[in-house]
Amino acid sequence: MITIIPLKLPGAYEITLSPIEDERGYFVETYRADLFAERGMVIDWVQDNQSLSRQRGVVRGLHFQLPPHTQTKLLRALSGVIWDVFVDLRTDSPTFGQWDAVELSAAKMNLAYVPKGFAHGFSTLTDNCILSYKVDAYYAREADTGILWNSPSLAIPWPAADPLLSEKDRSLIPFAAFVSPFRMAP
Repeated sequence: MITIIPLKLPGAYEITLSPIEDERGYFVETYRADLFAERGMVIDWVQDNQSLSRQRGVVRGLHFQLPPHTQTKLLRALSGVIWDVFVDLRTDSPTFGQWDAVELSAAKMNLAYVPKGFAHGFSTLTDNCILSYKVDAYYAREADTGILWNSPSLAIPWPAADPLLSEKDRSLIPFAAFVSPFRMAP
């Protein structure tokens, strides 16, 4: 059984899986196109990605691809615990500039669905976190960008006080300087 719960930002969802268990282990459905389609969610995934963060306190993000290469993401922690964060960048959205977060963990068997027009990032809460995610548009290097993870105007209370960051993520612009090209889907 798959439970899909809307989050506070329109179009974002937390998805919880319910495994069938016995003495051998478990079986679980991790995706059902029919349940997604009923809610108007993306069902045509074109690329699967996976990242490993070796230690607690890694922050990746806040990333997105510019139009016409925007991506919807379906994210799941295969190992460890991740604080998954997303920011609404759609200028015509009632929640423009607001953020939300979901704790993803292998033990909870939950996923986050983040639609086009959102920045996405995460912080690792444990060592050896593996994040797997599907996207509905291919990676396009020329469209790959983001906003600064600790932008003061967003006031995201990241759990890592002194995170391990990539050079790319350190050099992103703050949200206040970002001119968004994103709008809500018709």
